Amino acid sequence: MVRLRFAPSPTGYLHVGGLRTALFCWFYVRQQGGKFIFRLEDTDQKRLVEGAENDLIRMLEWAGIDLNEGPGIGGESGPYRQSERIEIYSRHVQKLLDDENAYHCFCSAERLEKLKAGQRAKGETTRYDGFCRRLSKAEVSRRLGEGDQHVVRMKVPEIPETLVLDDLIRGSVSIETSQTEDQVLVKSDGFPTYHLAVVVDDHLMNITHVVRGEEWLSSFPKHLLLYRFLGWDPPRFAHLPLILNPDKSKLSKRQGDVAVEDFRTQGYLPEALVNFVSLLGWSPAQDQELFSLSELLEEFSFGRVNKSGAVFDREKLNWMNQQYIQNLNLEDFHQRLLPFLAETTYAGEDEILLRKAIKILQPRLVTLSEIGDRLSLFFDNNPVATDPEVKNLLRKDTSKNVLSIFIKQLESIDKLTEENFASVVENIQQETMIKGKDLWLPLRYAITLEAQGPDLKLMVDFFGKEKCLHLARQAQEL
Repeated sequence: MVRLRFAPSPTGYLHVGGLRTALFCWFYVRQQGGKFIFRLEDTDQKRLVEGAENDLIRMLEWAGIDLNEGPGIGGESGPYRQSERIEIYSRHVQKLLDDENAYHCFCSAERLEKLKAGQRAKGETTRYDGFCRRLSKAEVSRRLGEGDQHVVRMKVPEIPETLVLDDLIRGSVSIETSQTEDQVLVKSDGFPTYHLAVVVDDHLMNITHVVRGEEWLSSFPKHLLLYRFLGWDPPRFAHLPLILNPDKSKLSKRQGDVAVEDFRTQGYLPEALVNFVSLLGWSPAQDQELFSLSELLEEFSFGRVNKSGAVFDREKLNWMNQQYIQNLNLEDFHQRLLPFLAETTYAGEDEILLRKAIKILQPRLVTLSEIGDRLSLFFDNNPVATDPEVKNLLRKDTSKNVLSIFIKQLESIDKLTEENFASVVENIQQETMIKGKDLWLPLRYAITLEAQGPDLKLMVDFFGKEKCLHLARQAQEL
């Protein structure tokens, strides 16, 4: 059975790169009728963030990704937190030591830093020099008996060889073992490093395919050697391209939001974010941009994942999110807005008026979090134009002429509605002989206060005669 895993570290929020990895794993495992495992790589105890585990799972669920095994879920391959598997790692480390594929290293931090400084001064790659490989068994026993602080390192073969990886995305990848140092397998605190734990866990959990970022390509010799030393067959690997900032640097928080939680808080729909993230490095067979989760699941293949990095285009995400918002039915749209409405001063407004305003705004919203700013026009007594383009146009003589006759028309009728608005505008045109943009833009700008505002007829109907009069008079005074 195909088994894939998503194994983040609980050191913070779920990164959009992690979401993409989880999605690609989930697509493939669901296509193959396999199982998707969630595992926590929490051996770096100094970097743990309280609540991160729950957030990781919550964000996966928000994105529509269901899990088959994991902490709090259960399964036959647990425990699923690496911090609860220390005894398991210890057994396998002992095998590596017994077979002389690993050794105890007693080098101090000071010695290692001095070694690296010397290598840097010579322009060499910093790496461990294998000093403790040469210690006698008696010396090792003595120092262990005296309780000397130590780590356990893997013994890379002294005779270099070429290791080859058959990658699902990149094809055949070759790296020399001479580029790999004697990596640390167990730290001085007794916890395993990532490299040991990931190999042991993936084997014991029967993981058939490992999907991870291309930054891990340089680590695959370490992992393949461990598989060999432990007598195991490695899983298949797929190394995903990097996600890049617009300047082609690696996506990082220094240049904007990278956590799924941030996008959720800002009012991006899960469907839109999943759609967008899935297209970062993967190209569908058809010229299509908007996909449902089920369509993505059906269309996905590792064969169409690109090798080159994918740029995180925020404008494209915004466009995509707006498309999804526009396609929501009104009740669903309202329900999704509720948490954002609750944070505004308009939560207590008349329900009928609020729903009417929301319906008008639906085609205009890019994110759900914009709702507070957008509703100010509908419910504030004195909304003010701030857009310079709006102000400049309203100050023109033709605009003032149009607004003057508009006010005169409103004063002569009992009420203003969507139905009679067209006849009011027709009367303005006949009296001023102004038409086209010179006629419509002053009215739009005065009432919506935006160059690209909501549907003017709907706004007029919502405001009615008195507020439209107030807005038109206010625009005349600019």
